[in-house]
Amino acid sequence: MDASAFRWVLIVIAILVGVGVYLFGVHQARLRKRSAVETYTRDEVDSAIVEDEQLRTELNNLNQILTEDEAVEDLEKIQINPAREADKSPFARPDGEIYVPTMLQSRDEDSLISYHLRREDFRLITGEEADAAVNETGLELNADGLLEFREHGEVCFQVASLSDPGHFNEIENLDFATLGFNCFIDLDTCEHPRLSYESMLKKIDELVGLMNVKVYLPNQDLLAINDVTRVREKLA
Repeated sequence: MDASAFRWVLIVIAILVGVGVYLFGVHQARLRKRSAVETYTRDEVDSAIVEDEQLRTELNNLNQILTEDEAVEDLEKIQINPAREADKSPFARPDGEIYVPTMLQSRDEDSLISYHLRREDFRLITGEEADAAVNETGLELNADGLLEFREHGEVCFQVASLSDPGHFNEIENLDFATLGFNCFIDLDTCEHPRLSYESMLKKIDELVGLMNVKVYLPNQDLLAINDVTRVREKLA
C-alpha cells in the first residue's frame, strides 16, 4: 500500500472514531436526563399540579359533590317499608274469587271428587311456577285445555285452573297466572276410581311441595285425613 492510500485509511478511521465519540456522548446525556426525571417523586408532581389555589378549591368542591352523590345513591337503596312495596306486585293480592268450570258446578259429591290446591293468602301462582310443577309431575295438557294425568293409558284425574277461564292453554305465556289447581275425578266416567284416587293423592302431594300450596275441599275447608279416609271407604 502506497503512502497516499494509507493516509486516506487513517482519515476514515479518525472520522468514524469521532462520530462514535459524539453518539456516545449524546446517549449518556439522554440517560442522565431520564435518571433526573425518574427521581422526581410522585408527591412533588402532585404538588406541582395543584399548586394553583383556585384549582385546589375546585378539586375540593368536586370531592364534596362526589361524596354527596354517593350518599344519595345509598338513600335510594333504602326501602322504607319493603312489605308494602311488595304489595305493588301484580301477583301480590288477587281478589280471591275462585273459578269453577261449568262442567263441575252442577256435579254432586257422589259423582265427583274435587280438591283445590292454592296458597292460603290467595297469592297467585305464576305461569313459570305452574309450568315447572306440571312438567315435574308428568301432567299433560289435553284438547280441552285441562291438565290430566294418565297411568297405563287411562286418565286418572284432571286439573282445571281456579282462575277464569279455567284452562291452561296459555300456561307458557309470561303473563299467565292462576289462583291454583282444581284436581278432580269424574266418577261417572272413571274405570278404576280407587286406583285413580290414590294416583291423584300422590300427585297432589308432589304439587304441594313444588308450589308451596295447601289442599282444600270445594267448600274451602282444609282437607283432613278423615276426609281422605271417608273417600277411600266409599271407593273400596
